Amino acid sequence: MRVFVTGASGWIGSATVDELLTTGHEVLGLARSDASARALEAKGVTVQRGDLDDLDSLRAGAAASDAVVHLANKHDFANPAVSNRAERDAVQTIGDALVGSDRPFLLAAGVAGFQLDREVVETDASAAHGLDSPRGGAENLALEFAARGVRTVSVRFAPTVHGHGDHGFISVIVDAARRSGVSGYIGDGANHWPAVHRSDAAALVRLGLENAAPGTVLHAVGETGVPTREIAEAIGRGLGLPTASIAPHDAAAHFGWIAGFFGLDMTASSERTQQLLGWIPSGPTLAADLADGAYFPIAAAS
Repeated sequence: MRVFVTGASGWIGSATVDELLTTGHEVLGLARSDASARALEAKGVTVQRGDLDDLDSLRAGAAASDAVVHLANKHDFANPAVSNRAERDAVQTIGDALVGSDRPFLLAAGVAGFQLDREVVETDASAAHGLDSPRGGAENLALEFAARGVRTVSVRFAPTVHGHGDHGFISVIVDAARRSGVSGYIGDGANHWPAVHRSDAAALVRLGLENAAPGTVLHAVGETGVPTREIAEAIGRGLGLPTASIAPHDAAAHFGWIAGFFGLDMTASSERTQQLLGWIPSGPTLAADLADGAYFPIAAAS
C-alpha cells in the first residue's frame, strides 16, 4: 500500500515509517520543515509538505494514498484548545477525503483519561465528544466514518511509549529529577502508568493498518500498569539521586506541567488486541530501558 503518514518524523511516526518500509509498503510522509523532509527522503519516503493547519495538504495526501496513518498532534499542553481544534479539523478533513473508498484510516488516541476503577479495555467507549473534550473528541469523530465507507481504526497508545531517544513523558520526569536533585513520585507512588516499547507500538500500527476491521479500537499497551514509585526509583538509580515522595500539593512545583499526568492512576489491557491481530509485545520493558540508560546516557556512560 501507499500510506500517507502524518507525524512521519516524530517519535512514534518515524518508527512506524521504518516498519512500513521494511514490510514492503510505500510511504508518503507529511513534513513541516526542511530538516524533516530531508530525514524522510533519506529513508526513501516521498514527502508531502505541510502541517496540521494545512488542511489542503492533508486532503491531498489522503486522496493520493491507499491508506492514512494519522499520528501527528500539536501537544500544546499550555493551550490545549489549540491542539484540540487542530486534531479535530485534521480528522474531519482526512475522513471526508476517504468517504466511500473503504481505505484504511488509522489514528492515534490514548488510554489516559478513562475514569474507571479497573483496567481500560478496547470495548470501553471514549466519553470525549466535541471540540472542547480531550483531543477534540477525535477518536469518536473518526469512528463515525466507519459507517461511511472508511476503514477507521483507532490505536490508543499507552502514555509511555519508551525507548532510546525518547523525549516524551518519561524524559520530562527525568529532567525534573535532574533539576531538583530528587527523583520524585506523587503521594505513595502506588498509582500506575501503562507502557509500551516504541518498536512494539510501530508493529501494532502496521498490523492494524493491514488487518483490522472498520471501527476497531486497539490498545498499544505492553505493560498494563507500572507503579510510578518504581519508575521514580529506576530514575533515581540511573541518575544516582535519592528517591522521595512529593506531596500532591507540591507536585506542580516539582514536576511542572506533567504533574497532572504523573499523578493519574490508570491501567489498561491489550488482551483483545493481541488476540485479534496476533500482536505480541516483545520489546524491552520500561524498567529495562531505564536500567539500560535510555533516558540518562551521561549517567550510563560514567
